[in-house]
Amino acid sequence: MRTRPATRALQYAAVVVYLIFLGFPLLWLISSSLKSPQEFASITPSLLPKHANLSNYTDALNEQGLVRGLGNSLQISIYSTILVLIVALPVSYALARFRSRLRPLTNGWILVSQVFPVILIVIPLFMILRPLHLTNTIPGVVIVYMVWSLPFALWMLQGYVAAVPRELEEAAAVDGATRLRTIVSIVMPLLRPGLIATAMFTFISAWNEFFFALVLLQDPELKTLPLVLARFVGAEGQVQFGPLAAASVLATVPSLVFFAFLQRRLTSGLLSGAVKG
Repeated sequence: MRTRPATRALQYAAVVVYLIFLGFPLLWLISSSLKSPQEFASITPSLLPKHANLSNYTDALNEQGLVRGLGNSLQISIYSTILVLIVALPVSYALARFRSRLRPLTNGWILVSQVFPVILIVIPLFMILRPLHLTNTIPGVVIVYMVWSLPFALWMLQGYVAAVPRELEEAAAVDGATRLRTIVSIVMPLLRPGLIATAMFTFISAWNEFFFALVLLQDPELKTLPLVLARFVGAEGQVQFGPLAAASVLATVPSLVFFAFLQRRLTSGLLSGAVKG
């Protein structure tokens, strides 16, 4: 059935409006990072800077330890993502494939754990980590982020595992493959889209997390990127708008690169799964 020109024009117009809606905050952020303090004090704000300059980026990089915070966040996010995938894959496979009386309780715990506010668990969590000497350390924060992201990762991967036909595993078992070989050679390639989606969620969650890092990290050398960005707001509420906007632009670059890198593999994984199916 051929689409009418008017309908096609409305579809394109809706896509353009949606892209503008998504891109306008980033455009405004980039524009603000190039403005001078005088333009921020102007009564009539403008979308584009009148006199663009890079002094805000220089101030953000030189005065606030932004590069160190970016490195800490990148390290914590990558380690958390890897650990979540290592733990979530076999556990989600067991939940999807093996029937037991504990399965409903486990699924209930996965959902209920996402309801608790962070403020209710941060003090008990601190009391648990302190005797283990894991407060004010990168490994301690990695463990906390892994535990916090794991329930949602299990819930997400469980659905992907359940969608894999059992006949493929039974055929592998007939050929003499062990359970571990079946998971590695048969199940994991088909789970590539699910693993990539889980990795995206875990990485972005760890990259943007603020409250746990605020409580657990006291050493300025260990501060993560969200904590560094918070320094641009003074004790009396005075905000350094230009350096804050510049630092925020720099903070979005690694997550965008990570998302673009995994998105290509997500697409190839979907196509590969379609061909194998």
